[in-house]
Amino acid sequence: MSTTTTTPLQQPRRVERLIAGMPTSDGAGVKLTRVLTQDLQRRLDPFLMLDAFGSDQPDDYIAGFPDHPHRGFETVTYMIAGRMLHRDSAGNEGLLENGGVQWMTAGRGVIHSEIPQQEHGVMEGFQLWLNLPGRDKMNPPWYRDFKNADLPQFTTPEGVAVTVIAGVSHGVVGAVTRDGTQALYLDLHFKAGSSFTQPLPAGHNAFVYVYRGEVTVGGQRVPVQRMALLANDQDSDGVFIEAGQEAKVLLIAGQPLNEPIAQYGPFVMNTKEEIYQALADFRDGKLGEEAQV
Repeated sequence: MSTTTTTPLQQPRRVERLIAGMPTSDGAGVKLTRVLTQDLQRRLDPFLMLDAFGSDQPDDYIAGFPDHPHRGFETVTYMIAGRMLHRDSAGNEGLLENGGVQWMTAGRGVIHSEIPQQEHGVMEGFQLWLNLPGRDKMNPPWYRDFKNADLPQFTTPEGVAVTVIAGVSHGVVGAVTRDGTQALYLDLHFKAGSSFTQPLPAGHNAFVYVYRGEVTVGGQRVPVQRMALLANDQDSDGVFIEAGQEAKVLLIAGQPLNEPIAQYGPFVMNTKEEIYQALADFRDGKLGEEAQV
């Protein structure tokens, strides 16, 4: 763990609105909360979805996510507690454990499964869907597992512990960087009475999700299990987060792609025609194959 200095802000972002998320299930019946829903995709471009899952009841998660396809975006799975085994059609296999991250670029197509490797105890984590620029949607799939010890981490002078999953924070470069979306993904652990600043370009879309305790963002209280969607005011230069008590939050931001979004379930492309092609390729067993010219 290293220590870094904080950066003062002139005009911190305000909270545009608070979002509670929608209880749902996915995979083979895994119970979760869809925090970033489809109706927010344009507002939070380039992010397509954020699911929060957490339970100590095996019936809520034990069946996991059997084989399913993806094309046209990236999935980022961050495991807070529990163990999940990943296998995919590109031949990748990895065990995602406490504090670890699985980053998968579906690109032109991959079929994968995520199956819990436990029969009791707590399973908790998040899955973020990050869109790909149209030029990259048919790139070869890519996959990487990061154990917690492999993730860049630092502690601010006030004692906020920061894990940099993606992007750059206070000079610390994350495990993954993306030129197209400039994605920032931070896990922030606050001590009581501490605060954190993060510079952000005014045009980048950003949100904070509180998963322990509560925080104040731009002067507004954000309780546990709430997303604070941050306003894109022209003069804003970052976000200022304060915690009166111990708290844990995700801070996620990125550069909008400003491209059309065509989605059908696990396929996210730019046009309906590309979706029809994805469905045909999946049906014909050609989802991850290179397109013929």
